Amino acid sequence: MTDKPRILIVGAGAIGSFYGAILKRAGCEVSVVLRSDYDAVKEGGFRFTSPLGELSWQPERVYRPDDTPDAFPDYVLLCVKVLPGVDRAALVRPWMGDHTGLVLIENGLDIERELTDAYPQHPLVSCLAFIAVSRTGPGEVHHQAYGQLVMGNFPAGFDEHCRRLSGLFREGGIEVNDSEAVVGERWRKCVWNAPFNPLSVLCNGADTLSILDAPGGEDLVRTMMKEVMAVAAADGYPLPDDLVEKNLAGTRKMGAYKNSMALDYLNDRPIELDAILGNVVAIAERHGVAVPHLKTVLTALRIRYQ
Repeated sequence: MTDKPRILIVGAGAIGSFYGAILKRAGCEVSVVLRSDYDAVKEGGFRFTSPLGELSWQPERVYRPDDTPDAFPDYVLLCVKVLPGVDRAALVRPWMGDHTGLVLIENGLDIERELTDAYPQHPLVSCLAFIAVSRTGPGEVHHQAYGQLVMGNFPAGFDEHCRRLSGLFREGGIEVNDSEAVVGERWRKCVWNAPFNPLSVLCNGADTLSILDAPGGEDLVRTMMKEVMAVAAADGYPLPDDLVEKNLAGTRKMGAYKNSMALDYLNDRPIELDAILGNVVAIAERHGVAVPHLKTVLTALRIRYQ
């Protein structure tokens, strides 16, 4: 008998399966809800390559989205893309028991509110993943670098659910940074995401080094990052002055990386345009902050995807 919580991952793609592997290493019972990779994972589990060593794992149970749970989990990890027309509250509804906590490991800004509105009595833990990981085939995942999480309650605080989960992730072998102000941390991540993800699509799925090394590429990324910083400050979340240069140095150190939006574009999947860039521009307009480069990139992508 274990005192470790039962975990269910909704959206067990590259991100979800990685953090499922970490919780499995920590001794949790981890199940998944899958659509496209159901047969492959049911038969052979998740197969990983990773600098962290052997992360391949077999879920306790593999469900389809319309299945009925054998038992409600202690925590649902929601790791799906934040896309227009995707009702994330409905995706988790079949799996939410009276005492089930909801954990978001998703990209974007201002993405929690629809879940807290739908489940006001359930604890919500919001996480940002700093990781280079990609799905390479059905049930096959390549983890390239990093893996740390920033975690906190939405809109603020760090409760006993955060403490329990952060301890488990650390036990599984990754770093977790506790945050009493997770919205500010989402702004911090937007400084990287808002330039690199959309530019990768405009540049035909280019990797990070190709963007930076193109004539004027690094200057454009730097300018877009500074625009995000200005919006964050206006929204009440000022960020360190050296964050832009640290982001650029860290990106070069990471090597040629195709981010999630680049991979979605190359595989003809929808992109998280509003969650990653559109919401930043909307908040900028609300505060009267000029963001001409961010707005130009957003408009170009909206023309492309209309």
